[in-house]
Amino acid sequence: MTEDLKERGRKHITPALVFHTDIEVRKAYGIHVEGSDGKTYMDFSSGLATVNIGHCPPEVLEAAKRQMDSLVHSGCIFRYSSEVELAERLSRITPGSIDMFFFSNSGAEAVEGAVKLARYATGRQGVISFIGGFHGRTMGALSITTSAARYRQGFHPLVPCVYHAPYPYCFRCHMGLERTTCATDCLEYLERILRYQITPEEVACMVIEPVLGEGGYIVPPADFIQKIRDLCSKHGILLIADEVQSGFGRTGKWFASEHFGLEPDIIVMAKGIASGFPLSAFGASAALMSKWSPGAHGTTFGGNPVSCAAAVATIDKIEKDRLLENAAAMGGYAISRLLEIKNRNKGIGDVRGLGLMIGVEFIKNDGSADKERLESVMNRCLDNGLVIIECGIDKNIARIMPPMIVTRQEIDKALSIFEEAVR
Repeated sequence: MTEDLKERGRKHITPALVFHTDIEVRKAYGIHVEGSDGKTYMDFSSGLATVNIGHCPPEVLEAAKRQMDSLVHSGCIFRYSSEVELAERLSRITPGSIDMFFFSNSGAEAVEGAVKLARYATGRQGVISFIGGFHGRTMGALSITTSAARYRQGFHPLVPCVYHAPYPYCFRCHMGLERTTCATDCLEYLERILRYQITPEEVACMVIEPVLGEGGYIVPPADFIQKIRDLCSKHGILLIADEVQSGFGRTGKWFASEHFGLEPDIIVMAKGIASGFPLSAFGASAALMSKWSPGAHGTTFGGNPVSCAAAVATIDKIEKDRLLENAAAMGGYAISRLLEIKNRNKGIGDVRGLGLMIGVEFIKNDGSADKERLESVMNRCLDNGLVIIECGIDKNIARIMPPMIVTRQEIDKALSIFEEAVR
């Protein structure tokens, strides 16, 4: 990164934003980013799991350009085809009976809308989310976010009537138990919330990431998600699946919920939906959406015509090139390679994931989190042309999340760099 650009940014870009690298991008394409330093990097961050089909995919850019030639903005004044076509396409790929959508700009905004819908439709106020979950940084989304206390620091009081239950992090069980019983105890804790803190009849919704994202790339036991579904159905509580990071093929299926046979009442999506164009959505059945009265929610920029056109082209590309299958196959291959690396390096405590949403947890000899080791690994990877980023409360978990177009040869090259950095 040129010092001039860095200094200009320091003067006028808020320090609240934290950049993972100082690479000044000249051009990005596929899984690669060219920097002003003359180096080409393999981007295994996918722009925070957003450019799922790679940087600047030509098909998406062409669709966006065609839309820009006719209409760039509507603001709910005019009707246009790209929004309706996208909603129709989403109704075919989302799980269960979800067939109606509200379009927004960001994941946090979509989460806010989903919770508003749940409260409005049920007439209840309580919200339960899960410890470690990240749902955004606007005040409502932040109130249900518990991936790190530092995100909430300085913003209290947050939105009331929000409760938090443990998410099954079996490698570091919240209850200090073994993997075989961890999920059961997490569920029992949730049931105690419904006995001691708020009655089920007062709870509008539970919000859960089917695979934990910012909180550590944690895959829960298979029966945990289904038991949450059963509990919600029993008490008339709406279940919101936050698929902002896990959606649009990242896990080898359109949505991570599908791995668990989960049919949520409301689904939230963003990031990979439009290959980097700002867009998010939450969806529900028409019967549930119809409980909202006209004007109960709104947006100026949500469902932007250009972003919707980009999203339709993104779905086309995923289907045409069978990228769900590629994400599943390449993810399985990457996990097998990473497990081999783990077996050769005691500093890696766990490898976990679904598809190309993979977490590698670094530990010290006593089993505690090793943030410093991962920092060193990431820096050495960067020096050798590989971009990876971290997650987890202790920032000791490497996220391996390349675009879904990644090849076996590219995974081999990246993981060779990674293993060399680990040594």
